[in-house]
Amino acid sequence: MKTMTVKDLMVPLAEYATVSREATLYEAVMALEKAHQDFNKSRYPHRAVLVYDENKKIVGKVSQLDILKALEPKYGQMTDKGDSLSRFGFGRQFQKSLLEQFKLWDRPLRDVCKKASEIHVKSFMYTPGEGEYVEEDAGLDEAINQLVMGHHQSLIVADKKGNIVGILRLTDVFMAVFQEITSCHIGAVK
Repeated sequence: MKTMTVKDLMVPLAEYATVSREATLYEAVMALEKAHQDFNKSRYPHRAVLVYDENKKIVGKVSQLDILKALEPKYGQMTDKGDSLSRFGFGRQFQKSLLEQFKLWDRPLRDVCKKASEIHVKSFMYTPGEGEYVEEDAGLDEAINQLVMGHHQSLIVADKKGNIVGILRLTDVFMAVFQEITSCHIGAVK
């Protein structure tokens, strides 16, 4: 595999969906929709929105899962951000009982438009940790290690001065590795 850097695969910041931390959930969804329309159709569409502060500095991100969880705030009473009940050995039946016990989605999507216009991104955005940043000149091996070890869907890419210049998505990294593997001329495995 030729030597690739993060910069070779990242999506430049200018091509990624972004919103202010003061934006509403509705505005975040609209930014994601616009990014889907404008983005190169030969690549996978975006699944997150980057969030900037009043100084236009990237301070967080909002994933599709974050948006769904924000629409039902009772999830916050059940687990810490990022925790999955299945990690702790709780099966589907237990999770279903929580749906009933906490009355999750008891008003299924009836008020979704109202909620989307009232909830602000800053109240549910995810603030990336130190292990979720990678330099644009880093090798792909370093980025893959961070993605795998951190179970991340993406890494925020910074230049040498620390300015955010893009995002490296797991899907793009996987496709680069996938293409390399499929180009191998190995005989059929017996």
